[in-house]
Amino acid sequence: MHVPPTNPAAPTAPHRRRRSKALGFAALAVSLLMAFPTARSAFGDETGEVPGGGDLGPNVLVFDPSTPDIQGKVDEIFKKQESAQFGSDRYALMFKPGTYNDINAQIGFYTSIAGLGLNPDDTTFNGDVTVDAGWFDGNATQNFWRSAENLALDPVNGTNRWAVSQAAPFRRMHVKGGLNLAPDGYGWASGGYIADSKIDGQVGPYSQQQWYTRDSSVGGWGNGVWNMTFSGVEGAPAQSFPEPPYTTLDTTPVSREKPFLHLDGDAYKVFVPAKRTNARGTSWADGTPEGESIPLDQFYVVKPGATAQTINAAVRQGLHLLFTPGVYHVDEPIEIDRANTVALGLGLATIIPDNGVTAIKVGDVDGVKLAGLLVDAGPVNSSVLVEVGPEGSSGDHAANPTSLQDVFVRIGGAGPGKATTSIVVNSDDTIIDHTWVWRADHGEGVGWETNRADYGVHVKGDDVLATGLFVEHFNKYDVRWSGENGKTIFFQNEKAYDAPNQAAIQNGDIKGYAGYKVDDSVTTHEGWGMGSYCFFDVDPTIRQQHGFQAPVKPGVKFHDLLVVSLGGKGQYDHVINDTGSPTSGDTTVPSQVVSFP
Repeated sequence: MHVPPTNPAAPTAPHRRRRSKALGFAALAVSLLMAFPTARSAFGDETGEVPGGGDLGPNVLVFDPSTPDIQGKVDEIFKKQESAQFGSDRYALMFKPGTYNDINAQIGFYTSIAGLGLNPDDTTFNGDVTVDAGWFDGNATQNFWRSAENLALDPVNGTNRWAVSQAAPFRRMHVKGGLNLAPDGYGWASGGYIADSKIDGQVGPYSQQQWYTRDSSVGGWGNGVWNMTFSGVEGAPAQSFPEPPYTTLDTTPVSREKPFLHLDGDAYKVFVPAKRTNARGTSWADGTPEGESIPLDQFYVVKPGATAQTINAAVRQGLHLLFTPGVYHVDEPIEIDRANTVALGLGLATIIPDNGVTAIKVGDVDGVKLAGLLVDAGPVNSSVLVEVGPEGSSGDHAANPTSLQDVFVRIGGAGPGKATTSIVVNSDDTIIDHTWVWRADHGEGVGWETNRADYGVHVKGDDVLATGLFVEHFNKYDVRWSGENGKTIFFQNEKAYDAPNQAAIQNGDIKGYAGYKVDDSVTTHEGWGMGSYCFFDVDPTIRQQHGFQAPVKPGVKFHDLLVVSLGGKGQYDHVINDTGSPTSGDTTVPSQVVSFP
């Protein structure tokens, strides 16, 4: 939950590689049968082979223009999901190529809507895909866990409303008009993320406290509250931080768009976009983007009830993973040790580790794609929830990095959960593209020790790039960066609201743990458009020494940093190290430092 800025409607203004030893087919089959004599297929038969392909299950709803009562079916899902913030239902609404008239698809929690074309314009709504905040009295700061992808919208009134906060990506969309990021009534909002999208008209953030837009095209940008960051965006406003608070990079150094499901005739495939370097604008502006389509029969279509043993057997067998909407409990880690494996979730597919295991482990291999997954901590503490590369990884993956896209982590909120560290990245060259890593500040199982989680993201690999890094409320460091030559473009952070007193957060002789810490051993690091906020509502007298901590070295650079005391509940003494003016008073006012050192 987020406290609003003082003026919500801000004025318009502007890795273990796979064995290299070749095995004959018969030997491979025998090996798998011996190792997995009781692995169950999707149909429940005991077998040594996991089948690829199959149907997408009951919670993927597929429409074509002739489907009767599309609006009624979409409304039915929304009615169930509108306020189900910590519910267990998951849905994906998929639309075949064609034109759909008079549609207003309202999108609630754990709902994804997407077109099934190769290009967004293949699937056009003469209508809207809407997120608003009526369920929460016009406050959009809890509109989490939903997505829109791969559609063209021609909004009924000329402007589409997408009033979201964290974990609500807007990807590969074409809006033939404007885009309003605020709720009806211009109430509070704390988002958000756009990528690979074209908005013909103006984007109006209004009350949005912060926003990151990557590799897109916009017809204009209306205003900024605290932190509006752009990389590779045609039509983005010029660099002007802090007034207005625009951080603008002409290109994104390295990017690769999220894999997505599409139809080739009547056959489902997953398109895996190629890596881009120094990208600007959408990947699809000149037609079909570069990449490859993988047939569905090369995927294990994972459905609720599937075990980690079967999932891992599928990966070793050579299958990719497509998680259908649902909640998955795993009693051992999902291990992805094969290069170029795609693990794609639909409808915010959710993985919960039991008995304190790690939910997902990725080997130090090339080109793994994790996308569209929510990892929810279990009640027994996991030392790590998501591990990219084992400790000591050293492979060079610059040509074909592993990527995490729309991979979200939650500790508490839906129930008891604990994890010492949420995400550890050991592999070099990894791309972290849009993640929200959240120790819950509301919901069930919430409390300073109840949902204890000391660290959010720990990057140990070199040459790791984060684009759209949202990490909040951890008991100690939210982000710790130990690898060399790391880069972060856009960071949003809140320190833990529920710190009971100053002593609980004391870090040696430092008052509090930084929201973002770069280790003293690091010689090269760079960040752009980064904010840390505090709201110590249990003890408003708490002082946080700084939002950011980094070694003072020529190769360590930060551009456009800010800290904010939300409503005066606690204060920052400085922005980074001992640099930058303090926050003060009882108003929500950012304190900025333009660059460091």
